[in-house]
This record gives sequence, C-alpha cells and structure tokens, in this order.
Amino acid sequence: MPAPSLFTRTTPPSPDRRLVLSGFLFGCGIAGAVIDLFVFHLVLQWHHFYDLSTTTVALVTDGFFHGATWLITVWGLFMFADVRGQIRVSWGRWAGGVLTGIGSFQLIDGIVFHKILGIHQIRYQVDLVAYDLVWIASAVLLLAGGLLILWRTAGATAPPQATRPEPERRRTQD
Repeated sequence: MPAPSLFTRTTPPSPDRRLVLSGFLFGCGIAGAVIDLFVFHLVLQWHHFYDLSTTTVALVTDGFFHGATWLITVWGLFMFADVRGQIRVSWGRWAGGVLTGIGSFQLIDGIVFHKILGIHQIRYQVDLVAYDLVWIASAVLLLAGGLLILWRTAGATAPPQATRPEPERRRTQD
C-alpha cells in the first residue's frame, strides 16, 4: 500500500469547514464580479483587468475575468446549497466567510496585481497613494472583520434538527 501523499485527504472536510469555504468562494466571486469588475471596470471605467496592451486586449481580459469570478460565485453557492442539507446554517459564520473572501480578494488584487505585477492600477492620471491606501486598508479591515466573525462563531453550526412527526390526532365521532 503506498504511503499517503501530503495532498491526499483521508477524511472529507467537515460541513462547518465547507460552510466557511462556500462563503469564502462566494465572497471572492462577488468581490471580483461585482465590486471590481462592475464598479471599477464598467461603471467608473477606471481600469481593466489587463491595461498593458490595447483596449481590445483589455476588454477580452475583462471578459475572462468576469467569467472566472462568476464561476467562483456559483461554485460557492452550489457548495452552500449542499452544506445546507447537512447542517443548520449559522448565517453569521457564513457571513464571516463571505467577508473573509471579499477582503482576501481585494488584498491580493491590491498587492499582487496592482503593485507587484502592475498589470493595472486602480485609476490613472492621479496620485495613487490615497487610492492604494484606501483599497488595501479596506481589504485588511474586511479580512480582519471576517476572521473575527469566524473566530466568534466557531462551533455555531449543528446538524439539522430532525423533524418530529405530527402527533396522531384522535378521531372524534360525529
């Protein structure tokens, strides 16, 4: 029998862990599809996912980015639907996962894509310091808030309550 790999899981993840992961995925997807793409790419038109080429390339990368983030959002919702049948959902715990996902996405976007890779900035032709500070600080606050909620709601999930059968009613004679 081969030895278990570092990446081989012998037991499935707990429903509580999957609840948090579903919230995290949903949060990442919403941060990308709604906050970043819808607000900053489409409504404000401040940047595109990849701004180092032509407008056509920028729009194509926005399309791929949009598809990927909605796929992550739907993945989180399907996982949530599956978990909901296994445990009584702690909405606070799920919300903590969502906030953690939004904060993580925004933090990675702000540090990796904006600063390290430089494939786009928040905005152009302005001093970026204030924008970067607000972007990264809000991401850290969302991430910290989500982690705090997760910490405070640890153990809040439970198996679904069994439905009790209706008591038998006595028949009355007319």
